[in-house]
Amino acid sequence: LRAEGVRYGVADAVFDEDLRVLGAAARDHRLITGGSGIAMGLPANLRDAATLGAAGAATVPAVEGRAVVFAGSCSTATLGQIAAVKDEWPTARIDVDRVAAGDDIAAQLVEWARRQPAEGPVLIYASAGPDEVAAIQSRYGTERAGAMVEGTFGTLAKRLHADGFNRVVVAGGETSGAVVSALGVNVLRIGPEIAPGVPWTEAVGEKPLALALKSGNFGGRTFFADAFAMLP
Repeated sequence: LRAEGVRYGVADAVFDEDLRVLGAAARDHRLITGGSGIAMGLPANLRDAATLGAAGAATVPAVEGRAVVFAGSCSTATLGQIAAVKDEWPTARIDVDRVAAGDDIAAQLVEWARRQPAEGPVLIYASAGPDEVAAIQSRYGTERAGAMVEGTFGTLAKRLHADGFNRVVVAGGETSGAVVSALGVNVLRIGPEIAPGVPWTEAVGEKPLALALKSGNFGGRTFFADAFAMLP
């Protein structure tokens, strides 16, 4: 394409090997954009340049403590994942109207979580269908509604982690950002994949913390249970 004078190209991939080829082709590129899969082929360039060692085996975080799922995504996949465990796990929902009214929902949910059986996970979610989301956004505005939900998740993550909830699954990109920021996580050690594109990670710091952070539509219907089943 370059020999023919083409300056721009958009590449797609079907197999992992395609991503490795694209990674090699982008060896000298200063800027790359695309889906997360493009990262698969990039490390080989650093190994070829002897600036990166051999890949080590991914290990599951050996973190003890209670388990919690924070679900903020309203994607089809996350709604299905919530439905898969809703009748089996203790489940609580963030009421945005009560947050807007000034109720300390986070404190109430923390107390609720503490009272649940310690041997199993708890699920706290704000996810809803399109009509309900639209209604909430019309009442409070898209930006304010999102800020209230993510702020509540951040507060919950901080308080529950202090109470020993050290195994955390987060569904939703913005929710993941709110949780990681609230917990002050700066470095993550990447572990094995739970589902394509979603690994367990371990926060590097003084207090043990296992985190699985996923975008809304990642993972199958049993993702939440699959994630915790991997931990020792």
